[in-house]
Amino acid sequence: MRKIEAIIRPFKLDEVKEALLEEGIRGLTITEVRGYGRQKGHKETYRGSEYQIEFVPKIKIEVVLEENKLEKAVDAILRTAKTGQVGDGKIFIYEVQDAIRIRTDESGRDAL
Repeated sequence: MRKIEAIIRPFKLDEVKEALLEEGIRGLTITEVRGYGRQKGHKETYRGSEYQIEFVPKIKIEVVLEENKLEKAVDAILRTAKTGQVGDGKIFIYEVQDAIRIRTDESGRDAL
């Protein structure tokens, strides 16, 4: 099993979710996060004063899936989250040792 963590722009969430559903990926977790990468934030003007916004709002999507679905899921995220601008985000892939469904005690692939 693998875990995908994708950091994306907030307005891209619906597109990414729909693309993952089309690929048969049913479960995902999202978290509203803040951070910065190479862009190091940005400046905004409010009531005539300029402010440095250091931490940019992003969405973190977490998906645990079987390895045979990994490539399709990554392709779906890349296809729908990309704008071509700095700050589109990142995708991280981890190996998952086990998963356990709390309600039924199922483990491994059955828990997904």
